[in-house]
Amino acid sequence: MSDPAPSPTVPAPMPVRRDLHFPFPPARITDWHGAGGHVTQFFNTLSLYFPEGEKFFIQSVRHYKSQITDPTLQQAVAGFIGQEAMHGREHRAFNALMDEAGLPADRIEQFTINRLKMAHKVFSPSMQLSMTIALEHLTAIMAADMLRKPEVLAGSHPDYARLWRWHALEETEHKAVAFDVWKTVMPPTLGSYLKRCWGLLQTSWFFWLFTAIFHVRMVHAAKPQQGHLVGYLRLAKFLFVKPAAWLSLAPAWFAYFKPGFHPWQHDNRAALVELEQLTADLANPALH
Repeated sequence: MSDPAPSPTVPAPMPVRRDLHFPFPPARITDWHGAGGHVTQFFNTLSLYFPEGEKFFIQSVRHYKSQITDPTLQQAVAGFIGQEAMHGREHRAFNALMDEAGLPADRIEQFTINRLKMAHKVFSPSMQLSMTIALEHLTAIMAADMLRKPEVLAGSHPDYARLWRWHALEETEHKAVAFDVWKTVMPPTLGSYLKRCWGLLQTSWFFWLFTAIFHVRMVHAAKPQQGHLVGYLRLAKFLFVKPAAWLSLAPAWFAYFKPGFHPWQHDNRAALVELEQLTADLANPALH
């Protein structure tokens, strides 16, 4: 059941750059998730997109910065850029542990770099912004699912789980910023609506196709303790049965195609209260 739409008198949360550092025990990088190695590599594979993906988002939004005159949106864009930069930095450190453990992280990241370089050359700035708001929608709905269902990270090593919850919380906090830039700089025409929809269709297809391909490579390099049959069955259960971390995204994914869609029509800002405690936890010297 969707949360009620936000009241027009209640402003959206203002994203804040938080300079946080996450301690990771390197020995657990290949098997930190409570559901086992195959689910661990699902999350690890997602992490491989973030350093370069966040950079792409920043560049796509920054291209239109001079056209934004509303001071509130200007402040939100600055917060968005700051948060995405921090996400890229922390996931780069996370990904380096995978490479040190013998996983093909660097090779997969290089593939992502090459594809994004191609996108810069092939697609117009407006299409790049369309891809950005589409991928921001994907990350926002995955984040919302993670924050709504504690079982998504149940049994996981707390240091690794803390990174993913922080990322989910900040993705929620800034989930409408790039979309609001789009609404500001793009004319309200049928062409703009179709370009927005096409952005989600093409990015979703490539995102999940390559996630599946890269996941197989990561799993086979990690050599998890459980056999592949058991491991892939656990992953299928995780994605499609319980907590249905993938299947449950479908309604929110389709909501994007509504002509009047806005990310804060699903108002899950209540989850953001966790940010204060998470920030305090990371300031605790005992965690470092």
